[in-house]
Amino acid sequence: MIISTFAIFIISLGFIVWYGTSIRYVFCEDYLLIKGGPFKSKIPYQNITKIATTTDEFTGYRISSSEKGLELFLKSATHGSIKILPNDKMKFITELSKRCPNTQIQKFEQYAK
Repeated sequence: MIISTFAIFIISLGFIVWYGTSIRYVFCEDYLLIKGGPFKSKIPYQNITKIATTTDEFTGYRISSSEKGLELFLKSATHGSIKILPNDKMKFITELSKRCPNTQIQKFEQYAK
């Protein structure tokens, strides 16, 4: 019993670490690919309507208790938006704005870290 509980704990912990450390944002020709562990999301650039900052904790692709993340508002999504936390937010926003020229972009000067 103790061995099986410990095995489940180790497997769960391994999955969480794998997911949390493997999150990647890939700018493809027609869509933004977000990968984390076994999960992938393809977001066509034409579906992104707005980019804004968010301070929501424990949501989105990366759990964050203190960082300011980004929220991508979409034409079609389960909840209408997706929350992400790229390492270099300004570089991410710059690249995304090149690929989504009609997207409304909130001013991000205060989040340039």
